[in-house]
Amino acid sequence: MLNILLSAAIWDYIVGDPKSWIHPVQLMGWVIQLFSELIIKTTANKWLRRLAGVVLGLVVILGSSLVVWLIIFGAKIIAPWLAQVMAIILLASCFAGKSLRVAAESVLDTLEKADIVEARSQLSRYVGRDTENLSETEILRAILETVAENAVDGVTAPLFYAIVGLFIPAIGSVPLALGYKAASTLDSMIGYLREPYTDIGWFSAKLEDYLTWIPCRLTVLTLALISGKPGQVLAICRRDAMIDPSPNSGWSECVYAAILGVQLGGINTYKGVVKEKPLLGNCNRPITKETIDQALRLTRYCILVWLLIAVGSS
Repeated sequence: MLNILLSAAIWDYIVGDPKSWIHPVQLMGWVIQLFSELIIKTTANKWLRRLAGVVLGLVVILGSSLVVWLIIFGAKIIAPWLAQVMAIILLASCFAGKSLRVAAESVLDTLEKADIVEARSQLSRYVGRDTENLSETEILRAILETVAENAVDGVTAPLFYAIVGLFIPAIGSVPLALGYKAASTLDSMIGYLREPYTDIGWFSAKLEDYLTWIPCRLTVLTLALISGKPGQVLAICRRDAMIDPSPNSGWSECVYAAILGVQLGGINTYKGVVKEKPLLGNCNRPITKETIDQALRLTRYCILVWLLIAVGSS
């Protein structure tokens, strides 16, 4: 299974997610949207909605893991090589390393051409905040915050569960990683503290927080060690990350801010509503293209360290 994990990591770095292919997350998204809308239309009672949200979350997560396990098992009956190819492609789809890199670089390239209107438009595809009036400085902060936050739930957390799967052969890396991806997709689609998702999405939001907690802390520790100044980085994280209302994104953003010597957080606008996020890190230098390039490299180094540990442990 180790060769499948390494091949999937290489696939994600080089190929990423081909646009012409249907991504597993798209299928999960269709199911989540269909049944969440059905629950909203047919269930008005608060507690029934909560129960329905639990059932929806468990069905999507366990169902995704089971389906992918059956796909690989069925492919193995046909031909062992086919099962390996399917496993590599499916596991690579759990990692968003190249997708995150391409998204950041596409906005940065547009900014370098001094086309701020197009940069705002491109950024709006990747972030939830309003982008119409963002300055170049705010666009750069938004890119870095996206890179830092999604490094965990989009890259290192799925990798963590894939590595755990190496030691549980009966389940395997791919079903575990896909199960986490399903939990993350549920959280991003219905895990909101606003209606009509308050009751439907509470279970998915909490579960994703718990599932991400360990890989997030391991990512912070790994990046702090890679930086060569772990004491200083962790001190800033302990000071600032706990202020953030999210139990995980505050830590993932803060560790990048601390290593790079920049400050993240501040005022953002979401659908016209102004929200102020806690400030993370020290404003020792401005955020630039080079800063974001450094952040992307840090993520790659973290992946390499974890893969080396997986190789050494197998």
